Amino acid sequence: MTALDTLIQYLSRLPGIGKKTAVRLAYHLLKTDEAFVQGLSRAMAEMREKIRPCSVCGSYTEQTVCKICSDTRRDHRVICVVEQPQDVEVMESSHEYQGVYHVLNGVLAPLDGVGPEDLNLSSLVKRVGDSEVQELILATNPTLEGDTTALYIKQLMGDRDVTVSRLALGLPVGGDLEYADRLTLARSLRGRTRI
Repeated sequence: MTALDTLIQYLSRLPGIGKKTAVRLAYHLLKTDEAFVQGLSRAMAEMREKIRPCSVCGSYTEQTVCKICSDTRRDHRVICVVEQPQDVEVMESSHEYQGVYHVLNGVLAPLDGVGPEDLNLSSLVKRVGDSEVQELILATNPTLEGDTTALYIKQLMGDRDVTVSRLALGLPVGGDLEYADRLTLARSLRGRTRI
């Protein structure tokens, strides 16, 4: 296997990149100046070395605690629960939400072997129990797995004195937060409902 074939194979493993796109990207990198390729390579290596999960919410950060969790201007009484770290960026782009986040790193999917112990749920329960959290906004994707995860979290909260709400209509059923536009997210946050 040649170096070009190896690069194409790695590129095609990226989400949303098929074989044809991987070939196009590989040939583009061959034609691009060496400084760009070396910079890209360094950035990828540094990303793996420096970025880690926030010790509070589980989102990605270069610090021990992310900038959102350490921001005293944020409302720490409200936690928005999302599936993946990239969902935090999507929610932030709405400029509507001023609370903090909690990243589950997935959803319940028993057929795929993903159970409660595979998600960042125990730290969520601990956060709610150890602080003055008043509301959990469940922002899991409106899919069967996302809805199941939301209901499971609602049950986990049991008798705790915390409001559990879900993002309102506006997000398409079967869609992902990652692809929603800012207006849809803003309306969903303003119209969230209790579950």
